[in-house]
Amino acid sequence: MSTKWLKGLGITFATTLVLAACGNGDEGSESTGTDEATGENVQVDELSVQFVPSRDPEEITTATEPLKDMLIEEMANQGFDIGNVDITVGTDYAAVGEAMASGSADVGFLPGGTYVLYDDGAEVILTATRAGLSNDSDDAADWNENKPTEPTEEQVTYYRSILVAGPTEKGQELADKVNNGEELTWEDLNSANWSVMGTTSSAGYIYPTIWLQENFDKSLTDLAQVSQADSYGTSVARLAQEQADVIVMYADARRDYEEQWTSEFGREASIWDETNVIGVTPGIYNDTISVSKNSDNMSEDMKTALQEAFMNIAETEEGQEVIAIYSHEGYEPATSEDYDTEREAQELLKTLSE
Repeated sequence: MSTKWLKGLGITFATTLVLAACGNGDEGSESTGTDEATGENVQVDELSVQFVPSRDPEEITTATEPLKDMLIEEMANQGFDIGNVDITVGTDYAAVGEAMASGSADVGFLPGGTYVLYDDGAEVILTATRAGLSNDSDDAADWNENKPTEPTEEQVTYYRSILVAGPTEKGQELADKVNNGEELTWEDLNSANWSVMGTTSSAGYIYPTIWLQENFDKSLTDLAQVSQADSYGTSVARLAQEQADVIVMYADARRDYEEQWTSEFGREASIWDETNVIGVTPGIYNDTISVSKNSDNMSEDMKTALQEAFMNIAETEEGQEVIAIYSHEGYEPATSEDYDTEREAQELLKTLSE
């Protein structure tokens, strides 16, 4: 099946954030949730927020701890007095989607792929914006010629997934072919040991599968040696410890694990010296902040208040530190239709699995 339609993603650069328009000034501080009968803020005992484990769960938990008080303060400005904000990290991507669908989580930080799988029970309210990268070519060799990858000042609403070969003999063999301008074959890839993420991960599974389908009419499930990791950190550790030849990851992941590559994973040379990109996927629409359609806490006023609160938080220095754990730099309002291309990708994957 051809997937050339992916080339027409229609991805746009968010060169100007709409945060100020939506989150500042008198309108932004309006109490959208105030009880009309009493004139007082609406009381909510607890708001549960759940994150997917795209980084080490303990790292996410530590980084997002300050979000509790920030969210309580911002929601009070929007007319909701929250007694407690409970922040947890799901055991995997699907677990967070299921928590949203069941209503046991009110708010979820979900990748686009996970969101569309669970959109019967989850509603997107915001899309993350992040810094663009100095490498954005769909030619893997370009990424290797221009290492290391650095952030730019331009804000974008998409990212890419990359296929990264490590320091094993097989990994270096694949990288040498790419850097010499030679085409990889299916036999090349199928002889490698791969580490991937769960099936609902956009960068860690879905789009790499689409890349294989487009280039070789194959999928990740066709590979002879492939194992699933519980986090990108685990995949990077496998690459460093030469337990995997190739891993798949979001485009700036090597920046996130640059220090751990030598300090924790035991390598002597840098991650930039020892890894090379061998494949680049089309763009993936950024992560979502979604709300549960089945939460007892959720109302239209609550959704609006949460949009304002997260956008305002993202404009503060403290808020920037929190959301940096996901490489987010801001948020803008989103609609379900923004993720239609992701739905097409999911349909393709469903077809491939039948």
